[in-house]
Amino acid sequence: MRRDPLTNLVRPREVLAGLLRALARRGVDYADVRYEHLTHEGLQAENGRVSSISLSETSGIGVRVLLDGSWGFASTPHVTPRHLREAVTRAISLAKASATVNRQARPLARVAPARARHHSRWDIDPFTVPLANKLDYLRWANQTLLGPDVIQRATTHMDFHKREKWFASTEGAWTEQTLMESGAGLEIVAARGNEVHVRSAPNSHHGALAQAGYEYVKRLDLVGAAQRAQSEVLQLLRAKPPKAGDTTIVLDPTQVVMQLHESCGHPMELDRALGHELSYAGGSFLTPDQVGRLRYGSPEVTIVADATIPGGVGSFGFDDEGVPAQRVELVRAGKFVAYLSSRETAAAVGLTASGGAMRAEDWSVPPLIRMTNVNLEPGEATLDELLHGIKHGYLLSTNKSWSIDDQRLNFQFTTELGWEITNGRLGALVKTPLYTGITPQFWGRCSGVGRREDWQLWGVPNCAKGEPMQTMHVGHGASYARFDGVQVAPAS
Repeated sequence: MRRDPLTNLVRPREVLAGLLRALARRGVDYADVRYEHLTHEGLQAENGRVSSISLSETSGIGVRVLLDGSWGFASTPHVTPRHLREAVTRAISLAKASATVNRQARPLARVAPARARHHSRWDIDPFTVPLANKLDYLRWANQTLLGPDVIQRATTHMDFHKREKWFASTEGAWTEQTLMESGAGLEIVAARGNEVHVRSAPNSHHGALAQAGYEYVKRLDLVGAAQRAQSEVLQLLRAKPPKAGDTTIVLDPTQVVMQLHESCGHPMELDRALGHELSYAGGSFLTPDQVGRLRYGSPEVTIVADATIPGGVGSFGFDDEGVPAQRVELVRAGKFVAYLSSRETAAAVGLTASGGAMRAEDWSVPPLIRMTNVNLEPGEATLDELLHGIKHGYLLSTNKSWSIDDQRLNFQFTTELGWEITNGRLGALVKTPLYTGITPQFWGRCSGVGRREDWQLWGVPNCAKGEPMQTMHVGHGASYARFDGVQVAPAS
């Protein structure tokens, strides 16, 4: 691996060019090489004290080859010519071994070789903010959560990620990207007798994450969020459960995020639909014959996969096949019209181009089809207009738990809290409401979507897929959404 003599840093351009020359000499049908340098800082405070400080870096190269209709992949963190030659040999050997079993050609959808650079946007580099400043803010928010004896645990966290990536292919692609992410959040747990409740903010499951700098953390206002979270978790200890039965629900943007993720994003991954990805979390009910035919939801429902939107953690300049970022309509006015796809899966179903959804967790693993930013497009309704006419129902917020079958059809979600809706007005808070449904039936009962002014973009930093499992950062944007005739019950 060549290094700059002044900085002792790896010089990826020269290294990748050398690897491509070596692969061309070995006679592969196609190959791409990817060098990544990843930096992550994680900070956490618990019960008034700093409980964790971590800073990690990792870098390496992944080599992917297509030979005789079969893929081979190998990676190495080492920077010596010997290790790079060994990685090339391993990737080719795996492709040859697979070709003895695989008898099918694997054509790739065409893509114009890109030669470009891409940088995400940020104002304040979080890695330049003094550690003491970040910890002071984290403790301040954490201490705001504390107080009454019923509070059992209070945690606050911050996470920062920087990804530097170089990609090149034997087709002539050459891209360089730098992506910055920042996030923060909190969780409070309160207990009285057998009652235990959790309140997260601004979202659960570390979902307040954006492609941005430290300015995003400042906008989240963790101290103000801590005050509201403490008040709400104390109310949950006194709250009643919802009444069981079919009713109308309104999901706030934090819950629409998880509904989109589990019942829309995953089943629309084309490798699942083709049966290539089954062993981890199952396949998909969306078989290719349903494209352009299946009524996925009501006319209110338009869902897009948008890798171009600023701030989304599923945004980029180019995916890990060198395909440019795109905005792809998946559901148009309720009709299922497209998948999240790769070059190989696009060609398999007769598409002329990939949807640009191939991404790898890091340099050590091959790319998979992953969600980008799968968003529910906004409607025109205000929250008051969505509530209007509801004689009795619930507004539900902040995902707590979920379950969905291996075809992504039958699901149930529990939220941290909700509010009664009576005669079009919000009323008392209710604890841990559960709702359930069948995916196309549920989306078919969507009778209204909130306006652009209430639309929010959230990050999901822990989307798991593949074996060995890869954890990816994906995004979801949504406003409020109303659904009629939904079964609701108290969570047991």
